[in-house]
Amino acid sequence: MKKPVPIGRPPLLRQTNAQLLLKLLRTSGPCSKADLVRASGLSAPTVTNVIAHLASAGLVEPLGEGDSTGGRPPDILRFRAEKGCVVAVEITHSLIRLLLTDLDGSELDRQEINLSWSESAPPEVCSLVAREVRKLTRKHGHSDSQLLAAVVGVPAIVNVNEGSVLELSALKGWSKVPLGAMLEKQLKCLVIVENDTNLAAQGESYRGAARGARDFVFITVGEGVGAGIFVRGKLYRGSAWTAGEIGYLRVPSISRQKPVVQDYGRLEKVLGAAGILKSWQSANQKARTRLKLTRAPEVFDLAAAGNARAKRILQHRAGILADIVLDLSLILNPSLILLGGDVGNHPRLVNEVNTLLEGGEFALVPVKLGALGSSAVLWGGISMALKATIASILGAPITSN
Repeated sequence: MKKPVPIGRPPLLRQTNAQLLLKLLRTSGPCSKADLVRASGLSAPTVTNVIAHLASAGLVEPLGEGDSTGGRPPDILRFRAEKGCVVAVEITHSLIRLLLTDLDGSELDRQEINLSWSESAPPEVCSLVAREVRKLTRKHGHSDSQLLAAVVGVPAIVNVNEGSVLELSALKGWSKVPLGAMLEKQLKCLVIVENDTNLAAQGESYRGAARGARDFVFITVGEGVGAGIFVRGKLYRGSAWTAGEIGYLRVPSISRQKPVVQDYGRLEKVLGAAGILKSWQSANQKARTRLKLTRAPEVFDLAAAGNARAKRILQHRAGILADIVLDLSLILNPSLILLGGDVGNHPRLVNEVNTLLEGGEFALVPVKLGALGSSAVLWGGISMALKATIASILGAPITSN
């Protein structure tokens, strides 16, 4: 007996076809319906109907007639990127970053604001974000209603469906915070809240070092340690939103402490920036030197310059990270692992990790640096916001992938 072939309902097929044609228009630029027929493989009547739907939604408009090849000159169409704008927001323990783009993903503006502990309670942060977002949109001639989506990244476990932050101990009063709902009231647009490392992975997939990779892991090492996991082209968040929380992995010979969400994991305390600086200070005290450093990457800079104490610290951390990379490779078998974050994005660290991984017979995976640096979270947010915005305009189900 033959298996039944699933057939999509007409509205779903139209939404799928609309997404395809919009992608072609956004990537190839102005073109004719005939060009879209050839590039998409869809029939001419289907393209005509979908383009009419997109035009009624304000996403496509005619530019005029193109060059004729013998018959009636074709109408040239373009995507209306200026119909609205989207914004990505990154909330850290000390900064709020914002990135504003049009619907083509072209950068319009960005902003960075210092955040103090005393003013970091959820209502204050929401008011600050809303105020700065409105400044950016109005600066570029957009009305408040033209802001179509905002995606917010936070260094915490997030229930994406509810838009709630489980715990963010680095800020004041952030426990079970309905951040999405709070911001939607102020911004009057769709708001998606996501873990910052997941967004960084999304950013590298969108326009960074993971473009074209369907199965990869982005590991961030900074104040904390985490991983964004892509499986078959989509973020994998796990059954309780905690997939990738590798900062809570148990480290041999260090601790068997059970994970506590209100505190850093044991691995983070060793591999993160604070742990590296603590090791440097301890080494300095034993050597009775006064070479004071304030940033963990400076330790790796000294290692690259030949400092023996810094080299030992680098090699110890690279060994731990190489073990994590190997374990993830054995479990997930990704095609690529990227390193990012203030500490993880150091060239000397990735070189040491790759050296330690040499000689394995299987589970070999390229380990490279992320390409977007501190902008990875923001570009991941823009990617997610654009997808959600187009889906919303077309009446399709909104997903955060």
